[in-house]
Formats: sequence, C-alpha cells, structure tokens
Amino acid sequence: MNQLLSRGTNGNPGYTPEGGRLQGPLAPVRSRHNEIVEQLRGVMGVYLLALCAADVALAFAGIRTGHSLGNPWVVAVLSIAAAISERQRVPIGQNSWASISLIPILFAAVLFGPLAAMVVAAVSWLGAFEPPYMKWAVYTACAPITGALAGFAASAAAGLTSKELAVSLLATTAGALVLEASQVGFVVLTMRLRGTGGWDAARLLLPLASASVLLYAPLIALLVTAYQHVSPLSLPLFLAPVLAAQRLFGMYRQQRLLAEDLSLANVRLERANLSFATALVATLDARDRYTAGHSAAVAIYARDIAARMGLHEDERQLAHLCGLVHDIGKIGLPAGLLEKPGALTLEERRQMQEHSAIGERILAKVDDYAEIANIVRHHHERWDGQGYPDGLAGEAIPLISRIIAVADAYNAMTSDRPYRDAMPSRVARLRLAQGVESQFDTAVVAAFEAVLAGASEPYRTALREDFTLAEQDAYSNQHEVAEVA
Repeated sequence: MNQLLSRGTNGNPGYTPEGGRLQGPLAPVRSRHNEIVEQLRGVMGVYLLALCAADVALAFAGIRTGHSLGNPWVVAVLSIAAAISERQRVPIGQNSWASISLIPILFAAVLFGPLAAMVVAAVSWLGAFEPPYMKWAVYTACAPITGALAGFAASAAAGLTSKELAVSLLATTAGALVLEASQVGFVVLTMRLRGTGGWDAARLLLPLASASVLLYAPLIALLVTAYQHVSPLSLPLFLAPVLAAQRLFGMYRQQRLLAEDLSLANVRLERANLSFATALVATLDARDRYTAGHSAAVAIYARDIAARMGLHEDERQLAHLCGLVHDIGKIGLPAGLLEKPGALTLEERRQMQEHSAIGERILAKVDDYAEIANIVRHHHERWDGQGYPDGLAGEAIPLISRIIAVADAYNAMTSDRPYRDAMPSRVARLRLAQGVESQFDTAVVAAFEAVLAGASEPYRTALREDFTLAEQDAYSNQHEVAEVA
C-alpha cells in the first residue's frame, strides 16, 4: 500500500512505496550517488588497512635491522613540535597545506633511525585531528610510512662516508628526498583513489618539496651536528624560533587572504556604484532626449583627461563615475525647463544653475558618495571665480570638478541642442582654448587638446560605439575582471 507523501494545489501528488523509499525521476541519480559513496568508502577502508599493515611491517623491519627508538625524551619533544607544526599549518592552495613538521621528522630519522621517525610522523597528525575523519585516518597512517622510509634512507646514506659533518649532510639530504617524494606520492595516490584528481596537486607540491629539501637539509645537518657535539639543548633552542616563524608566516598568509578579499569587495562595490550611477543617468536621458548620451560622453572624456594628466587609476575611475552623474541634479528641475526650445529667461537660467546643488543633495544621501557629491556640486565653477554655486576660484575647485567642466563644455558644444546645431569639433576646441585662465584650468585644457589631437573624428564628436551607457556598464565589468585577476 502506498503512503501519501505530499499533495499540492496545482500539481500531482507524490507517493512513496511501502517502506518510505523516495521514487521519481531523481531516484536513479540519488541511488547511483549513494552507490559511488559506498564504493569510495570501501576503497578508502581497504587502503587504510593496507597502510596500517605497511606501518606494522616497517616497524618490524626497523626492529629486525637493529634500530631502536632512541632517547624517548628527545623523541617526545620532536613529536610535540611536529604536532604543533601541523596544528599551525598554512594553506597554500584550495586543498593543500604546508608546515615545518618535516624538520622534527627528519631530525629523528637522521639521529635515531626509522622507528623514531615513525613515531614523530604519526604523532604529528594528532595536531591536525579534524573532520573528515577518514581523510585524517588515511594521512595519519601514511605519515609513519614516510617517516620510516626517510629513516631507512638516512641510515643507508650515513654509511657512505666517515666524515661527521658529511655524514649528517648526506643522511639528511637522502632522508629529505625520500620523505618529500613519499609524501607527495601518497597525496597523489590518495586523491586518485578518491577521484579528485591528483596531478594538479603534484604540480603544486613538487616545486615546494624541492625547495624544502634545499632549505632544510643543510639546517638539519647543522642541528644534528650541534646536538651530537655541542649540547642537546640546541634542539629546543632551534625548534622554538622555527615554530614561531611558521606561526608568523601563517598570520601573514591570513592577512594576505583578508587583503585579497577586501580588494575583491572594493572592486564589487565600485561595480555596484557604477551600475547605480548608470541607472540614475538612464532616468535623466529618458526625460531629456537632447542630452541623451551626454553623461556617458563626459564620463569618457573625463577619464581620458585624467589619464593624460597622469592621475592614479583610482582618480581616473572617480573622474569617470563623476562624469556619469554630473548632471543628475537636472532630475529635480521644473517640468519643461530642459525641453524648452528657445533661449532661457534670467529666472529660468537661475533655476537651471540649481542643478549642481540639487545633484549634490541627491548624491550626498548615498553611502560613500560624499566626495562624488562635492565634485558634482562644483563642476560649474570657473577658474576666475565667476562660476556657481559657490564662486570658487583656481585650485580651490576640486581637480576632478575642473576636469568635468572642460569635458562637459566640449561635449555640450559638439552636440545638438533645441536652440542650436552642434559645433564642429575644431570650433569647440578653439572655444576651450579661448576660455583658458578665465573659465577653465590651463593644464586640463592642454591635456584634453592632446587627447583630441590624436583621436578619431567619431571620438571627437562622441559618435564612437562605446559612447553609450550600455558600453559604460560593460567597461565597468571589464575593470572588475582586471582587478580580480
């Protein structure tokens, strides 16, 4: 007998057969997924048992060849240091970590042999006890094998020379090579068995393993020599600063990751700001067909002027954003004023001049737009102090406002208006030159003239394809991708 699972108001009822097992189009997929998981668990279980058997075999081989555990107190200190190192390991990739546990493991391998190295390696993973526990168990079983192999390699290499320092260096190098190679091999094999790749991990880990051998082998050889001929106290005196250095590196790595996340968040905020500005300007363009596209053109001109003047990338982006929203205050003007076909009366001109202050009030209510609001307020100030709304003069006018003023005036002159046709670009450039030191900043006009001199006519008349709001939004997307990369 079927059990009713659910019945909707506009769909078919769902049922489960006796026993409650879900049926339907997804059932085969879920069933296959469960089978794969069970198979994976079985494979990893057999793999774990094989590793444990190898641990026992290597331990027995170490005893049969006459190797002892060595000084238990020193082995205990090395084990604790290795566990602390694994506890403080540093991420170097999405699924990869690095630590200095190689130092105590290799020290035990060179000084005491494979049994001591097995113990230190096995204890090291107690510091990394965390889910998933199957993964932890597998790597804990792998670690003694790599330690034992390093111990056997170091013992074999030590018999190749009679000079004490050469013995330590040769044994350490051989042990380090075997230890790193076996660790990388076990990581790749484990990932292959789990079906999560492995070769990418090998390409990441092999250069790091090679660097570790070159860096640590001479240091551990000196440490072994100092332990044997100076004092056993050299061991804790060496390990303490090494663990501290790893901790500092881990903190540095965390700060780098936080800085990268913050940078990405800032890029996304810039993207959101530009999208918001584009939406505002689209509203204005819909109201005034004669100025449609004017804000996008001013934004491009302002950005290019800022670049020509050698301003920082952040200031170029600010000029671009302010160019987009510089006329947003016109939304608050009386109906019919923007669309009037003839000349404005004195009262209408006074009302029109209010748009920069209105724009400031609108933008000041947006979070993080205080600087943008201030620039928009002053984009109609004049170099001689005869502008509006505050009569600022010279360098008291914000630089981006001075840039917007030049770009705004030029595009207004080269665009059609209800009361006149567009001027040729050469005439508008002449008018800009005539306004130097009275209406405009000389440096800004000179930079814009340099831009226009090397530009095409579609650029000079704002008829190029990218002089649209849609293209400005696409530009912001490209900027975001570049920043993230």
